[in-house]
Amino acid sequence: MLPLQSHDGTNVTQLRDFDELIDVRTPSEFSEDHIPGAINCPVLDDAERKQIGTIYKQVSSFEAKKIGATLVARNIAHHIEKIFITRQKDWRPLVYCWRGGNRSAAMVHVLEQVGWHAGRLKGGYKSYRAAVIESLSKLPKRFQFRVICGPTGSGKSRLIQALDLLGVQVLNLEQLAAHRGSVLGSLPDEPQPTQKMFESLIWSKLQRFDAKEPVYVESESKKIGKVRVPDVLLDTMWRGQCIRIEADASLRAALLKEEYRHLLYDPETLLQKLGILTSLYGHDLIDCWKGYVADRQWDALVMELLERHYDPAYRKSTLKHYPQYQDVPILHVSAMGDAEMRRLAQSIISGSK
Repeated sequence: MLPLQSHDGTNVTQLRDFDELIDVRTPSEFSEDHIPGAINCPVLDDAERKQIGTIYKQVSSFEAKKIGATLVARNIAHHIEKIFITRQKDWRPLVYCWRGGNRSAAMVHVLEQVGWHAGRLKGGYKSYRAAVIESLSKLPKRFQFRVICGPTGSGKSRLIQALDLLGVQVLNLEQLAAHRGSVLGSLPDEPQPTQKMFESLIWSKLQRFDAKEPVYVESESKKIGKVRVPDVLLDTMWRGQCIRIEADASLRAALLKEEYRHLLYDPETLLQKLGILTSLYGHDLIDCWKGYVADRQWDALVMELLERHYDPAYRKSTLKHYPQYQDVPILHVSAMGDAEMRRLAQSIISGSK
């Protein structure tokens, strides 16, 4: 693991040296972003932290500290009883809060009194976040990316998954973003991470990779749903080796109907998403597509979306960022099943050696 640097030049603790990462910030702070793999054991929840802040401002720091100490002690006791009670004596947790201050210090003190060798992340989450930003401005440049390119519905995501199962280094950005990368690409009942959390997840994957080995990634736009791919990573991907796949229109249409079947059962959401495209194509065409939805003419809708929306946009973007796309050999996808994807993945790996 690469050592991270805080702004004052001091090394932030090596996270892998510890058995568990404990984030003692509030649930809302944890939800916005946290070190991947950390568990949330708040010493003050959101309401309690607000309460203490109000008492501090309106009454006195002394009263705030008295009530705060009671709440913190109670919460730490709860975490020990419900979560940490099964940990062995040689357990080594690393604790962090916002700045590595009182909240993490309180947790570390109690854990050490029990007999556990607990550490505290210097600078807390704030130094971690600064380190991630700094790292993402340089780390992607260390890798050689092999980029799976191909029109929408050609099986890029399935091929990436097959490559991952074969044990090569894969950066699955759509998986990390919880989004398929198109106007229809949101996943049912799975919210996207925040931008900060998305960057943390990317950093966590990259810092585990071996720079001597290639990293396989799917070609992406600057934005995947509401999150943005870090600029340096995207620029490095554009400089990578393009691997081109294609599939017949019938296969692509079948794949899209399968992957977006949740929208076929939720026409109101589908209509809303199609409406987003009105500024691009005008009311007449969008009304035509909405008519297909009303009549359940899914084949007609999918083929129109491929021909009129997805294919022109993808071709324009791909040729702009991967000028070699026209000249590289085409890998033809004959089926969308696991066996075919594994075959293609193995041929790509063999051809890359």
